[in-house]
Amino acid sequence: MTVAEASGRSSVPVSLLGLGPMGEPMARSLLAALGELTVWNRTASKADGLAALGAVVAGTPREAAAEVTLTVLPDLAQVRGLLDGADGLLAGWAERGIEHPVLVVHGTVSAVAVADFAAEMRLHGVSVVDAPLSGGTIGARDGTLSIMVGADEAVLPRVLPLFGHMGTTVRVLGPSGAGALAKACNQIVVAGVVTAVSEAMLLARSAGLDLAVLRELLQGGLAATAVLQQKGQNFIDEDFAAGGSATNQLKDLRFIDEAARARGLELPVTSAVTGLFEEMIDSGRGELDHTGVYLTIEEHGVKND
Repeated sequence: MTVAEASGRSSVPVSLLGLGPMGEPMARSLLAALGELTVWNRTASKADGLAALGAVVAGTPREAAAEVTLTVLPDLAQVRGLLDGADGLLAGWAERGIEHPVLVVHGTVSAVAVADFAAEMRLHGVSVVDAPLSGGTIGARDGTLSIMVGADEAVLPRVLPLFGHMGTTVRVLGPSGAGALAKACNQIVVAGVVTAVSEAMLLARSAGLDLAVLRELLQGGLAATAVLQQKGQNFIDEDFAAGGSATNQLKDLRFIDEAARARGLELPVTSAVTGLFEEMIDSGRGELDHTGVYLTIEEHGVKND
């Protein structure tokens, strides 16, 4: 089923939990499209801007439990943390008599773990949809995300119209876990390209080339990449302070390794890239943007002098 086939306004209450750099602009898109939305965030003040636009701000996950509940959180552990207890989602769904809620996991999580989580939640009558995102904060702000969906076909009419308000490329890959596996494939390319661009820029700088000119040339040919478009200035300025952290990149790479091992695969390039990010985190640079792997590669050259 495509977004077009499931198009239209959602006919059920919707909530979004997690108002970080991705979740907050996604909530704005949903609120503008639906006219109503319940939101929750652990730090309540992050919902102030949405409240001013008309969103209902829940005080607990229980109060935010809706027929379709979206989560935009770093990992599955945070999603699990919303479920249990007197203030949890399970209590909220029971309180409202919602027998078959849909819980959407928008974070980048383990494909293996989210498939197991979906099977576990079916015992509670909850359908889990893994729908990781690509496009970054710019895509979240502009409503142009790529959304990779793993779900049982029966719940697609309830979620695809919502995804269409947040993304321009929404594709269903298969049952639970399929979306997360697609995101793993995405992250293989992202981490690999970030590392390759880092090596290219380091080589160019060592030879005294103008990195701005090199970026322009690369973008004019087969080497063109969104990494250079969005983050090329990081390398030019050697400023890696902001953006997607190296720690999160390594988390994703470890999910990739888990998925590959589950299928008896060896991914040698990704293994090498993982090693570089492990070095980066071990050296205390985990909070830098992932393009900061450039500094780790540069240190390899210094060690070999």
